[in-house]
Amino acid sequence: MTITENKITSFEENREIILEVNNLRTYYPIYGGFFKRKIGVVKAVDGVSFNLYKQETLGLVGESGCGKTTIGNTILNLVRATSGEILFQGKRIDNKNFTRNYRKKIQMVFQDPDSSLNPRWKIINIIGEPLKILMGIKKRSEIRRRVLQLLETVSMKREHLDRYPHEFSGGQKQRIVIARALACNPEIIILDEPTSALDVSVQAQILNLLKNLQKEFNLSYLFITHDLSVIQHIGTRIQVMYLGKMVEGGKIEDVFYNPTHPYTKALLSARPTFDP
Repeated sequence: MTITENKITSFEENREIILEVNNLRTYYPIYGGFFKRKIGVVKAVDGVSFNLYKQETLGLVGESGCGKTTIGNTILNLVRATSGEILFQGKRIDNKNFTRNYRKKIQMVFQDPDSSLNPRWKIINIIGEPLKILMGIKKRSEIRRRVLQLLETVSMKREHLDRYPHEFSGGQKQRIVIARALACNPEIIILDEPTSALDVSVQAQILNLLKNLQKEFNLSYLFITHDLSVIQHIGTRIQVMYLGKMVEGGKIEDVFYNPTHPYTKALLSARPTFDP
C-alpha cells in the first residue's frame, strides 16, 4: 500500500465509481488581534482524495478532530470547500454545483439523533418533510402512506407515526433518522458515527439493518467512525485519516492485518472487540 497525500490507489476494482473526491481542501480561517484580521487557517481537510464505488461501504476512520466529519459536511455542501473537486457520477457537485437533485441523491445520518430530530414535530412530519420539499409530494394521504412504508422498512410500527421523538429510545430514534434519509430514494448515504451513542446490543441491530438496507436499495455508504471494530463488521474498504490527511487505505483485511502507517497500527491496537 502506498502512503500519499493524494489518492491512495491500493484497491482497484472494475465497479463503477459513484463518488469521487479529488485533492479536497477545507480550511477554516483564524482571526485575531484588535481588528480581528485573519492570522492563519485550520487545515481541517488537507489534500484528500478517494473514490466511493457503487453498493460498497467505505470506512473513513480516525480520531476526533482528524477532519472526517468535515469531509462529509463538505460533500453535502454544508461546509464550503476551499479547493478541490467532488464528483457524483462524473459531474461536479462541490460548492455552487450542489443542486436540489443532488440533495436527493446524497443523504446523511448524523451521530446524535436528538440533535437532528425536531422535538416539536411528530414522526410523520419529520419523515414527511423531505417528501414534500425534495420529492414534491403534496397529498397528505400519499405522504402518510410513504412514511408508513419507510417506518416498516426500518422495523418500526404504524402506531409510531403520530408520536414525538422523546417517546422513543436511542435506537428507535436512529431508525427514524435512517427512514428519513431513505425518503428521497438516495444512492449514497453518509453515516457519521451512527452507532457511537448506542449500547453495544443496539449497535449490532443498527449495523445489521444498514447492511440489509444496502442490499435492498443498492446503496453506497460513506461510513465515518473512530471505531475500527464497527467498520470491520460492515465495511468493504477503509481510509485512515490523521490531521486532515489520508495516511493509509485499502481493503479491510489488508489494512487490518498488514498496516503500514504507525497511526493505523496505534488505532488497531486500541480497538475493542465487537461481535454483532
